[in-house]
Amino acid sequence: MRFSCDTNDLNASLSVVSRALAVRSPKPILEGILFESCDEGLRLTCTDLALGIETTIPATFIEEGRAVLPGKLLCEVVRKLPGGMCEISTSDRMQATIRCASSRTTITGFDPVEYPELPQVSGASFEMLQNTLRDMIGRTLFAVAVDESRPILTGCLMEIGRSEMRVVALDGFRLALRKESIEGPEQEVSAVVGGKVLGDIAKILSDSEEAVSLCFSRSHVKMNIGATHVVARLLEGEFIRYRQILPEEWQTRVCVSRAELSSAIDRASLIAREGKSNLVCFKIDGETLEVTSNSETGDMEEKMSVTTEGKDITIAFNVRYITDVLKALSDDEVFMRFNSNVSPCVICPTQSDSYLYLVLPVRVFGA
Repeated sequence: MRFSCDTNDLNASLSVVSRALAVRSPKPILEGILFESCDEGLRLTCTDLALGIETTIPATFIEEGRAVLPGKLLCEVVRKLPGGMCEISTSDRMQATIRCASSRTTITGFDPVEYPELPQVSGASFEMLQNTLRDMIGRTLFAVAVDESRPILTGCLMEIGRSEMRVVALDGFRLALRKESIEGPEQEVSAVVGGKVLGDIAKILSDSEEAVSLCFSRSHVKMNIGATHVVARLLEGEFIRYRQILPEEWQTRVCVSRAELSSAIDRASLIAREGKSNLVCFKIDGETLEVTSNSETGDMEEKMSVTTEGKDITIAFNVRYITDVLKALSDDEVFMRFNSNVSPCVICPTQSDSYLYLVLPVRVFGA
């Protein structure tokens, strides 16, 4: 195989496909990237068997063919090339030579015959805007579990109906839900996609109104993002029936400035993180919300004006869980809903129902 292409195009495509590069795999060939000629030019493919990414760039082929080159080394070599056009050629012994300007690099590849093909995916299909999907992932992904003891919770649940899509993540301490109106498929879909995979997909999606197409089979999801195709294996198992744990009523509701609350909690966290419990306490007394934290090294309190409906309440949370939720928001004001100091707090928008966050409190003696 022998071809030439623009170095910037090659570097950009390697950055995309290398997100699916296997690390320390028992199958060394999965640590490589497949190069092959196609009608569109050069096709690059990378897979770790859980995630596969394929993309194409323009290229001029002098000799068509296929080759698998070591991914990590290749990405580093191409990243440091001087720019302009580069030429890559491979020999029968799987030796690849990369020439760019006055630079020449030779690396040893793998036999492409052994490289696995990406799974074929057919099933329920629909399209949505890239920036919408990216936003839905970004506002929920932080709540997936990192503990592998319940693997199904390390992913996000995607529920797709004819007119609405929901993305849900929970780890046992908090829940994140984001929903959006869409033109969905005829057949409803419920699938769990791994959190790491979704994080990689979000980085490929652009912040634009260009379309991304999604297709779900029983075991995989495929996304077509421009010239890039992503195939991901779905997680197996039954997701928690999250609708049963969402409170339908509330005893106390507070309308608060997101920015003001976020700043107060940031300051409170400086003290809270010095203690063993890492707690922040909310005391709602009429139209005042008092934020406090304390540890062996000191304490902090800050009051802000809020609009309150219902009963006064004092409740405590792990400061990190509240901080993560506020970082995912962009609204000027949000509602915080409470039932008791041992029941979950619900954080939701004041003007819509596009998202909902649930955070479990920490039981504090005397609260």
